[in-house]
Amino acid sequence: MSSILQPSTEDEPSKEERLKAYLAQKAEDGEMYFKSKFIADEVGLSPKEIGALMVKIRDSATELEVEKWSYTSATTWRVERA
Repeated sequence: MSSILQPSTEDEPSKEERLKAYLAQKAEDGEMYFKSKFIADEVGLSPKEIGALMVKIRDSATELEVEKWSYTSATTWRVERA
């Protein structure tokens, strides 16, 4: 018996889209500060992936203002809705 793998019919959001949606929701009531390691489980990404995506989001997102805030032991990010 052979099995045929069929591609998923659902359009799953990319990692970047998932992270942007999470940040937009969390920043609805104002600015938020976070370290990647503390939100990793909530967004299903590693802290390293979040750090790399934050640089992309900072440069491309028009709906969010993203700023590197602190460099002690791990980067703290400040996010606010634009």
